[in-house]
Amino acid sequence: MLLALDVGNTNTVLGLYRLDGEKPELAAHWRVATHRSQTVDEYGVLFVNLFEMHGLAPTQVTHIIIASVVPPVDSTLRRVCETYFHVDPMFVEPGIKTGMKMLIDNPTELGADRIADCIAAYERYGGPCIVVDFGTATKFEVVSAKGEYLGGAIAPGLGLSADALFSRAARLSRVDIKKPAKVIGTNTVGHLQSGLFFGYIGLVDGIIARILKELGGDRKPRIIATGGLARMVSEDSEYISEIDELLTIDGLRILFERNRSVKPRLRPH
Repeated sequence: MLLALDVGNTNTVLGLYRLDGEKPELAAHWRVATHRSQTVDEYGVLFVNLFEMHGLAPTQVTHIIIASVVPPVDSTLRRVCETYFHVDPMFVEPGIKTGMKMLIDNPTELGADRIADCIAAYERYGGPCIVVDFGTATKFEVVSAKGEYLGGAIAPGLGLSADALFSRAARLSRVDIKKPAKVIGTNTVGHLQSGLFFGYIGLVDGIIARILKELGGDRKPRIIATGGLARMVSEDSEYISEIDELLTIDGLRILFERNRSVKPRLRPH
């Protein structure tokens, strides 16, 4: 089985794939908090417990691929893979075969999660397409009809924007971020929820509208949302047509398959 890890600044998503059938099958997936200070054993116990809750065992894992945007945890996760799964993990890093032409100034700067998003989006939805990944930062990725990565944009995530507001405005108390019943709030909580939620919808749709105008052409791109806040935000977007919360880990599965023969992943027990 293949274990795919998407390590973000806020959350880590795990996806476990069966590889023995005609097509890879997602057997289980989890979303946990990313902790930079967590030890090898703390991560190991967490992962093993998640497996056991689904009647699975770490010994069933024969391959691991990791996309990480948090360098401080990379060495920790490598040791977790070696100690608890006895597998040498594959990291998405410069030199990995993507099968996608990168039409940007410096492809090595592109985050591993963004590469996985683009690979999966083009594989599953075709091109042209736009991916909006709602995480700590919200990333916009643009893929051409030919499957070329054209570039994108990065904006502060909804949670990060809210944190900045509450930390700098002394008289504003933290509120639950959710869609309010109406735009015109009648109390401070309503005012904050309206500004955060609908303001962020405006940011997302505004950037998408400008991307569409810049792309031009006759073919309308598919616009796919992924990430932890994808469902909450996307349902009110004028442009987003698909919500695929597991897009990134499926991209990791595709990247693994494209690089599988490059280097053996299984270490002796």
